[in-house]
Amino acid sequence: MKSTKIPGVFKEGKQFYTINPEYCKGKKVYNEKIKRIKGVEYRSWNPYRSKFSSALINGIEIEIKDNYNILYLGAATGTTVSHFSDILTNGTIYAVENSPVSMKKLLELTKIRKNIVPIFNDAFHPDRYITIVPKVDLIYQDISQRNQAEIFNVNIEKYLKPEQKAIIMVKARSIDVSLPPKKAIQKVITHLEEKHVKIIDNINLAPYEKDHAAIIVST
Repeated sequence: MKSTKIPGVFKEGKQFYTINPEYCKGKKVYNEKIKRIKGVEYRSWNPYRSKFSSALINGIEIEIKDNYNILYLGAATGTTVSHFSDILTNGTIYAVENSPVSMKKLLELTKIRKNIVPIFNDAFHPDRYITIVPKVDLIYQDISQRNQAEIFNVNIEKYLKPEQKAIIMVKARSIDVSLPPKKAIQKVITHLEEKHVKIIDNINLAPYEKDHAAIIVST
């Protein structure tokens, strides 16, 4: 098991892992595989279940420190959120989700993992959680809506600290099903650049996620 550039993230072959905290010993989140080495539990980060894992395999480079505060938009049931929870041993994830079904499962996760703050709300209206979320070190978005770029921008403007980065997982078919995926992704990039954010990287998530890209921006 080798360390990576992200503290708390490890690699063996092509597979990435995070360390299961002591208070979660023996517990799985989404039936992921657990490797036990010298008393340490390493949770496999499934690239077919987590877009960030597929981005890691495909070469994404992003700084995440253990004391970061992360605003996670589109937390769903908490698959990727749980791995960020492993990494942020001294930080907090503010997890926004507007599906009651997903939120119910996410709440179960937060009963054990106290560094996750669940927020049942619409990410397109960031003012609604301004009393809960502080300025953050990283914004991560995974929302399959036509206006995903607009959602991303309004949250960057409201919550991202100066000179920090944000990641948007773009689903091309949600942008415009009539466009070829590359053109749909370029449409998002153009929209982001019009809002004066700098594009740092654009990672294709194939073969793990078809017609998806991970785009990193900075303010």
